[in-house]
Amino acid sequence: MRFASVSRSVLLTILAVASSVVLNAQVRVAIRLAPPELPVYEQPLCPEDGYMWTPGYWAWGDDYYWVPGTWVMPPEVGYLWTPPYWGWGDDGYLFYDGYWGPFIGFYGGINYGYGYFGSGYYGGRWDNGHFFYNTSLNNVDSRTIHNVYNASVNQGAASHVSYNGGKGGINAHATAQEEAAAHATHIGPVAAQTQHAWAARNNPQQKFSANHGTPAVAANSRPNVAVHPKELPPVEHSAAPNTGNAKADQKQQKQQDKLVAKQTQDRQKLQQQQDKEHQQQAKHNVNAAKTQQMEQRHQQQTQQMQEGHTQQMQHMQMSGGGGRGGGGHR
Repeated sequence: MRFASVSRSVLLTILAVASSVVLNAQVRVAIRLAPPELPVYEQPLCPEDGYMWTPGYWAWGDDYYWVPGTWVMPPEVGYLWTPPYWGWGDDGYLFYDGYWGPFIGFYGGINYGYGYFGSGYYGGRWDNGHFFYNTSLNNVDSRTIHNVYNASVNQGAASHVSYNGGKGGINAHATAQEEAAAHATHIGPVAAQTQHAWAARNNPQQKFSANHGTPAVAANSRPNVAVHPKELPPVEHSAAPNTGNAKADQKQQKQQDKLVAKQTQDRQKLQQQQDKEHQQQAKHNVNAAKTQQMEQRHQQQTQQMQEGHTQQMQHMQMSGGGGRGGGGHR
């Protein structure tokens, strides 16, 4: 397997320094091997009211790996999910991260299904601060979730192609509205999504070399989230500020480095605290029920910390100039 401009060893070094899953459009590495076809899978039942569907996609580590489609709680009322996509450019395939915002942006013309048919989103809509599900496209139990409607939609031509441009890719370009959505206020994946993708990256059965295009897990009803801090993805470093004001950029970079160091320290402290509780449980040979309660509490602690960290980083990125996340085809 070869890559444009960089060898495998250099690629791994870049990934390590970036401290990020290659979900992030800021990691500009061109992959010469085309992403695999999208697998066919059934959408799991919506777990509860308020969750929105985010389709599965192929991401890159040292191989393509499948991030299962899953139901996710949006970060804000009125926000919709623009899925990530792969696009041809710079003599290779580049990954463009997904993002949340009030409008759907460009996602490569990729037909992910279940309302994401290449442009826009038809699986549901916001109405007076509440999300309504289109039951013709989503697996929703209308006996327990009553904010539903049924509308037939032209789903377009059937296609399993997972990338835009290049040989065999989808031939689609961003509209003016999609470009505007990319440059409007938006935020990147929520903490549950980054953890979900990290879990997929670390599951050997999700790699293309192991599943040959048929992932062991193609979709989940809920994201796979960490129980302990050591299971979280590395603290993300954003791209270096480049506003043209060297002094301001340097100040912003120092603030960012300080925040990353503080968040790393927070994780270490919480992990040490939880490890101590594990040791005490083992010493007193507590029963399974109490152990389960402890693990549930540990997961709550970990998720609360991660959500706070995500909000801190997003606030810093927004204050540093502009929204975060992917954009239109570049």
